[in-house]
Amino acid sequence: MTTAPAATSTARTARQVWTRARGILLAAALVLLAAAVMALLRADSQYGSLDPRSADPDGSRATAELLKQRGVTVRVATTLDQALADSGPGSSLLVTTPDLLTDRQQRRLRAELDSTGGRLLLLSAGPSATGTLAPGVRTDATAPVTTLRPSCALPAAKRAGAVDLGGRLYTTEATDSHLCYPSDGSASLARVGSPAGGETVLLGSGDLLRNEHLDEQGNASLVLQLLGSRTHLTWYLPSLDDPTAVGERADDGSDSFLELIPSGWLWGTLQLALAGALAALWRARRLGPLVTERLPAVVHASETTEGLARLYRKTDARDRAATVLREASRVRLAPLVGVAPRQAHDPGVLLPAVSERLPSTRLEPAALLFGPTPADDTALILLADQLDALEREVRTS
Repeated sequence: MTTAPAATSTARTARQVWTRARGILLAAALVLLAAAVMALLRADSQYGSLDPRSADPDGSRATAELLKQRGVTVRVATTLDQALADSGPGSSLLVTTPDLLTDRQQRRLRAELDSTGGRLLLLSAGPSATGTLAPGVRTDATAPVTTLRPSCALPAAKRAGAVDLGGRLYTTEATDSHLCYPSDGSASLARVGSPAGGETVLLGSGDLLRNEHLDEQGNASLVLQLLGSRTHLTWYLPSLDDPTAVGERADDGSDSFLELIPSGWLWGTLQLALAGALAALWRARRLGPLVTERLPAVVHASETTEGLARLYRKTDARDRAATVLREASRVRLAPLVGVAPRQAHDPGVLLPAVSERLPSTRLEPAALLFGPTPADDTALILLADQLDALEREVRTS
């Protein structure tokens, strides 16, 4: 009784699967852990600087709460449409970063306030903003934030006394104006009236509105008087995501495709590309010494030859089979007749050498070694026999 050989399994064991997958699982766990830590760290800092909803040191929640206690309604606007919808004759509009506004946004804001007689307050407005939002006011220079005295007749400044101001410095020659808290010949607070009954107030720095500085000097007094003089305050936080700003940049058609993509997507793509490169480097094949591996089965050369022959026969590949037979014969004959291996397939070199070795042979070396493809299987078998006979004659000659 013959016992069948045991089948060899090529499936990976649980230990092999774990060994290969543990690196990927560890990397995924680290990514999830880092994401969780970042989410926790940013949970309390979702608002930016000078945001009335932020309780962080650089936020302005304390200012907003004090204004609400005095009966002032504070509304936050993140787009120009929201800011203008809440503005009116009895309201004030605070713009935290006026330099972010485009030219069209500035003209629209100025026209709306001139028609309604509203009150506009600008923080750290530079030359790009004062030309439209505060006509007649010039930005001369900048100065460090320090404690300054009012030195002007503006009632709010006189009552507040010394405050922490600086930053942008302004000058103006308008008749209905005040320049307060001077530094280096210019002022860090400028107030300019408008024909419609409104006014524009410029503060060179917004530091006195921050939670960490509100209780210093007379900061709280000046802030509450400037922002709380009317019953409604719109706290406008400009951003580049404002649809009105995006619409203006798209109208001129000068922006390229990459300029229209938000910077967050570009940085995210760069990080993904870097992660992909590191993953490819990690998984790349290492060059090292050869390692022997036990094969699941041993295939003898005769079996391989027989298998290839069956494949050639099944596909009627007589041309390929004849080419293989002739190439092998030429390679074996070349050293026997004194031809270099690299010239074994050159008929101009190999055939003269074979003819010189076998001057009286009845075989035709040219037809056997470089002839046409056999027409049928019988011709292919005859070719194999004649090639074998040619090699025997050369060896025995």
